[in-house]
Amino acid sequence: MNARPLISLLAAGVTALVVALTGAPWWLAATAFGCLALGLGVVALQSVFPQESAHRLAWWRDRRRHR
Repeated sequence: MNARPLISLLAAGVTALVVALTGAPWWLAATAFGCLALGLGVVALQSVFPQESAHRLAWWRDRRRHR
């Protein structure tokens, strides 16, 4: 797994925390935490689903067989 998305996600998380703790407007803090949650969701999906083409095809075939 590539560490670059995790590092940028941690930077976004720290930024969101700083925005929330410095007394920023509620809508700015909510937007920052929403972006953090979206980033976490993307990283989670990328870690669950295979990224290589052959592995992805095998994953979808197995999923279709079990349905």
